[in-house]
Amino acid sequence: MTDSLFETTTLAAAVHALRHDLLAEGGPKISTMRNYRFAILPYDPRQEFELRKHMRRLSDELTSQGWNVLSISLQRLLLDRLQAEEPRVIDNLRRTERRLYARDPERALYYLKDKLVAYIEGQEGIARDIIRLIGGFADAHPDATDHTLILLGRAGALYPFFRSSALLKHIDGHTRTLPVVLLYPGERRDVSALSFMGELPADRDYRPRIYT
Repeated sequence: MTDSLFETTTLAAAVHALRHDLLAEGGPKISTMRNYRFAILPYDPRQEFELRKHMRRLSDELTSQGWNVLSISLQRLLLDRLQAEEPRVIDNLRRTERRLYARDPERALYYLKDKLVAYIEGQEGIARDIIRLIGGFADAHPDATDHTLILLGRAGALYPFFRSSALLKHIDGHTRTLPVVLLYPGERRDVSALSFMGELPADRDYRPRIYT
């Protein structure tokens, strides 16, 4: 990742900037738009455990100040969807993938992409689960809009089947105006372009503020 902007900034500095804007006087200022309170915190995938440490510290600090913090694992949402399937469906998926991999690993990957996309992408993918979780959390804390934070993490576990820009579009308008921060394993290539895991072509379809 020699061309990454991680060379000129640090994860700690990005988390500090996010913390500063969350605790801004008058309410969170992670976005200039009151009805679009999304932000993205990119990090080097090799810093996954360091990121988790920073997020635990931030969550603990906010909680101690009366905030409500909901951490949503995208990995857990996908696993829950797969576990809800009939065993024969998953067994068939596993057997076919192994058979294809023995012949052509790339073909096996394309097969998994084709099968898993329905669980992940679109309005009926994990976006629906996120909306449900955020709605339930908002209902449990109806008077704490400016003291609630939603963290979307563990996105790396969905590589290479995941497009975060599409996810944010699907949950836009369904977050009760709560601040939502996507923890993004990847690289920032320019002002608004992000490369998932530093491997996929840069996606420029982002509106949220990007903290680096």
